[in-house]
Amino acid sequence: MTIKKLGIVGFGQMGSGIAQVAAAAGYPVVATDEKDEFLKKGLSRIEGLLNKAIEKGKATEEDKKKTLGNITTTTDLGAFADCDLVIEAIVENLDAKIKIFETIDRVCKPTTIFASNTSSLSITDMAVVTSRRSQFVGMHFFNPVPVMKLVEVVRTIMTDDQSFNDAVAFAESVGKTVVRAKDTCGFVVNLLLIPFLIDAIRWYENGLATKEDIDNGMKLGCAHPMGPLELTDFIGLDTVLYIGEIMFEEFREPRYAPPPLLKRMVKAGYLGRKSGRGFYDYKK
Repeated sequence: MTIKKLGIVGFGQMGSGIAQVAAAAGYPVVATDEKDEFLKKGLSRIEGLLNKAIEKGKATEEDKKKTLGNITTTTDLGAFADCDLVIEAIVENLDAKIKIFETIDRVCKPTTIFASNTSSLSITDMAVVTSRRSQFVGMHFFNPVPVMKLVEVVRTIMTDDQSFNDAVAFAESVGKTVVRAKDTCGFVVNLLLIPFLIDAIRWYENGLATKEDIDNGMKLGCAHPMGPLELTDFIGLDTVLYIGEIMFEEFREPRYAPPPLLKRMVKAGYLGRKSGRGFYDYKK
């Protein structure tokens, strides 16, 4: 594998999580964000997770020192010049992502592989603005990255075998199980998950059953660890709405269309666990 050094654009929850697992696996990591305060917050998040792992006996002080020692932070995108793989993990906005890739394309060496951590946007739309269309993949990590074992590695019709195989090998080397997918809106997981969540919301809105009965039905009847409405609260209602709208725009199929209740709840600020209220009240 040709990947020896990793670059990460965006040091929020996803970017810092990717940095943590890569650094723990021995990779030198360069992480960037717009402001120093975001970088400090990301490092603090990693340190907090490592401290918890130490308390649980899943890591040592030496592991913590090694992981943090492998991470360098900066606001300068020019620091990616010698990276072999750069993963973008910024806000889920296509225009913002395109702007980042146009910038780092001028900075990185010709052999650098680019990847986006998007969960639903077109990898092709991002790849075509660069000079390395064949070296562009999707790498969708799941939240929280240090815990979740899955990575979707996505190839476009332009991605070459070497870049795709290197991306798969990198994901596996940081302890992840890889699902390979074509560049289709939603990839594998969200393509199947979002209609399931939307259906649950739609039938709850139509009075099929209480939210508790819908969730218990799927947990006890299908052995799901969380019911669909609980899971929507965990993911964030705004996130489910956003992905659903992208998928409906792509496929124009009713099963992807967010129901009115979901739209009203997001408008009201009922976003799930992160806001303290969604389908369930988390303030109590």
